[in-house]
Amino acid sequence: MQEQEMRELFREFKENKLSEDELFSKFKSLTVEEMGFAKVDHGREVRQGFPEVIYAEGKTKEQTAKIFKALADKNEKCVMATRANIEKYNAVKELVPNAEYDEAARIVYLERNLKNIDDSRYILVVTAGTSDIPVAEEARLTAHLLGQNVKTCYDCGVAGIHRLFAHLEEIQKANVIIVIAGMEGALASVVGGLTSKPVIAVPTSVGYGASFHGLSALLSMLNSCASGVSVVNIDNGFGAGVLAAKINKMR
Repeated sequence: MQEQEMRELFREFKENKLSEDELFSKFKSLTVEEMGFAKVDHGREVRQGFPEVIYAEGKTKEQTAKIFKALADKNEKCVMATRANIEKYNAVKELVPNAEYDEAARIVYLERNLKNIDDSRYILVVTAGTSDIPVAEEARLTAHLLGQNVKTCYDCGVAGIHRLFAHLEEIQKANVIIVIAGMEGALASVVGGLTSKPVIAVPTSVGYGASFHGLSALLSMLNSCASGVSVVNIDNGFGAGVLAAKINKMR
C-alpha cells in the first residue's frame, strides 16, 4: 500500500464515508494479500521504505511468479526475487513481461521509478577474487534497486594486495563499503584499516576443504582487528546490499 492510499482512507473515515469496520477491512485487504501458499505483505514499503522481496529458492516457479505479479500490481517501486533461476524468470516474465533477469546475481527484477539518485554518495563493492563476483552482484543489484549509487572493484584480494591499493582513492571516497571474500576472508580487515566509513563484510563459501564452506571466512571477519567492520551471513549479498542502502540514505 502506498502512503497516499493510507491517507485517503483516513480522510474518508474522518469524513464519515467509511465506518470503522470498513476501514479495518480495507486496511487488511490492502496490506496483506492471502494467496493460500503465501501472505504477501503489501504494507512493508510503508514500514521499511521498500516492498517485500521474494526469496525464490525453495519456491516453485508458479509460486514465485504469482507473488512477483502481486507485488508488481500493488506498488510503484522495484520488485525483486532473489536466488532465482532461469526457469523461475521465464515463469515471472509470462505474468510480468517487463521483468528482467541478472544471471550472475540470480535476481529476477522489475526496475522502475529510480529517481534522484545521489551521485555524490556511493556504495563501493569490493571482492577478493573473481569467484566472489556472484555474491557481489547480488549486493550491487540489490543496492541499485533500492535507489543507491553503486560502484565496484573486483578481484582485489590480499594475495596480490597491490591490486587493492590501485583503488585506494575510491575506497576512501566511498560512503559505505561492502567487502566480499572467501578463503580466509582477510580482505575485510585490510579495507577496514584504510577507511573511516562503515565496512560490511560478506564471507563467501569460496575455498578449499578447510574453509568449511565459508565458516573460516566468517570467523575471520567476526574477529577482525579493524574497527567499524560488521559482518552478515555467508553468501548473503542481498543482506549486505540492503544494509548498505539504508546507511547510504541516512543524513
